[in-house]
Amino acid sequence: MGSTIIATGHYAPARRVGNAEIEARLGLEDGWILRRTGIRERRYAAAGEALSDMAVQAGEMALTRIGFDRHRIGLLILATSTPDHLLPPSAPLVAYRLGLNGAGGIDMAGACGGFLHALAYADGFARLHRKPVLVIAANILSRRTNPEERSSVILFADAAGAVLVAPDERPTAGIRGIELATDGASYDLIQIPAGGSRQPFNTVRDPSDTLMRIRDGRAVFAKAVEMMAGASDKALAAAGMSISDVRYCVPHQANARIIGAVQKKLGLPSDRLLSSVADYGNSSAATIPFTLSLHSAEAELKSGDRLLFCAAGAGLTGGAVVYEL
Repeated sequence: MGSTIIATGHYAPARRVGNAEIEARLGLEDGWILRRTGIRERRYAAAGEALSDMAVQAGEMALTRIGFDRHRIGLLILATSTPDHLLPPSAPLVAYRLGLNGAGGIDMAGACGGFLHALAYADGFARLHRKPVLVIAANILSRRTNPEERSSVILFADAAGAVLVAPDERPTAGIRGIELATDGASYDLIQIPAGGSRQPFNTVRDPSDTLMRIRDGRAVFAKAVEMMAGASDKALAAAGMSISDVRYCVPHQANARIIGAVQKKLGLPSDRLLSSVADYGNSSAATIPFTLSLHSAEAELKSGDRLLFCAAGAGLTGGAVVYEL
């Protein structure tokens, strides 16, 4: 028994935030952000929009695209770093709003690598228990970035993506190779200092401590490229494949420079790279399923196609998955 992705969905908020708005606020010259990140604009959630609202939109698209019987779904996995509340988890609310009456639900906090871990969980659950799994990755990072910190505010955005993973009779379908990675020595390169057990909210004196900080952008770049490319090589080796066997690579949409460096290391032709970073920015765990769904029609994906997903993010945590549809 294998697994396969039978539907995808995505959602981006309506508000477009172009580079000019950020460059003017930070005193940057025109074109500075595009040259360094490859990002033209990003989406921000509306004032009354919560993480669960966006997740429901992406999940609903995946389910309605194929008219799937949602009562068959056994599990909802929500990969997010920005839940509605610290307690309770947001997955039960999303499952309720989607009408997944027979499903379990869990939040998975894996930063930018969260979708890879959620997909690994979904693949195993679908194979073992023969029940479909809805994976949704979503983030509202516009509310966790400091508008005055250049290194983070130029990158991060809000979006949601979803994949519906179902059991498949083909044993080769699903995850063919996987390499998950961590680098705890780089734990504080990307961090929100306050709000956890180390520094509880009730001890916060500086509100900026509750917002994201990137301590060393150059180190993040180098380590992200190393983790994404290295894990991809190992996942391909585990699958007994080379990059030429992959129909498309969908990397985490960190920024265009990181994506380009990973692409070069892997020797991946541009026509087999799917990207959304230029118009939607970096929404952490959401970027891979969002990009996959956004391009699903033009990519003309079909049964038997092999996809390579890779990511790296805060923690550091990430990895790569070779997945056969």
